[in-house]
Amino acid sequence: MTPRLLASLLGLLVVATAMGASSPGTAGSLKHLLPARIAAAGVVEVGSDISYAPVEFYKEGTHEVQGLDYDLATAMGAKLGVRFAFVNATFDGIIPALLAKRFDIIFSAMNDTAERERRIDLIDYFMAGSGILVRKGNPNRIHTIADLCGKTADAEQGTAQVTYLKQQSQRCVAERKGPITILAFATDTDALEQLKLGRSAAHIADFPVAAYDARTEGGGRDFDVAGKQFENAPYGIGLRKDDRQLRDALQAALKAIIADGEYDRILAKWGLQQGALRTASISAGSHMH
Repeated sequence: MTPRLLASLLGLLVVATAMGASSPGTAGSLKHLLPARIAAAGVVEVGSDISYAPVEFYKEGTHEVQGLDYDLATAMGAKLGVRFAFVNATFDGIIPALLAKRFDIIFSAMNDTAERERRIDLIDYFMAGSGILVRKGNPNRIHTIADLCGKTADAEQGTAQVTYLKQQSQRCVAERKGPITILAFATDTDALEQLKLGRSAAHIADFPVAAYDARTEGGGRDFDVAGKQFENAPYGIGLRKDDRQLRDALQAALKAIIADGEYDRILAKWGLQQGALRTASISAGSHMH
């Protein structure tokens, strides 16, 4: 073999090796991990309650989705070579809709809880506590959820916050302080309206949402976040338990955007760096409290 031919063959080998070792950052490099039906369709259908700024919400006056979950899904889609199409759904019916195959996954600020893990698989991607939103100046002097005994609070139907309020109300009754009157509504926006109208003393939501509302509603003049966040729990991307291949492909895509820094850039864009996770665990929420 001539030196020139040997050099040519070595050159081809180097090129082939470089192409084979595509990094997690290569667009569409994880497409082979997807189930054939998803790869062929080129789209992942996403169920989401698009009323939960800054996690997922419509740009004002449009049906254009934005927020933390949308940006993370878009970045993961780039790794997988598919598009994530968001479909609006009410939160309290979102798991039944997933199980009825109305969409492929849930990406909707959903806390990974033991109860939900019994029904679906979740890929944990962000850590969020709950927050208490009150009227500016905190006229009712509410600092913790225990301060709501004998008062009225609002939250979105089907959320962990409704569960926390019910549990606290039982404690209030046991301590003879009077129950919490709970106003639960189909969307977080409708629930928040109760606080705006003076029908409730506090709005309970995920801490990033409560903080966003305090910063933006009325130009920051309407509400305050009371006390500290409580009941920390991860958000999880929800999937049917028999969709293991899709679950593992999404987990690989999430790990890839964590590894290349895109995940951190997205969290920083929304001011949510404090909720960063590094592991992309499967259904670990019930063990992370």
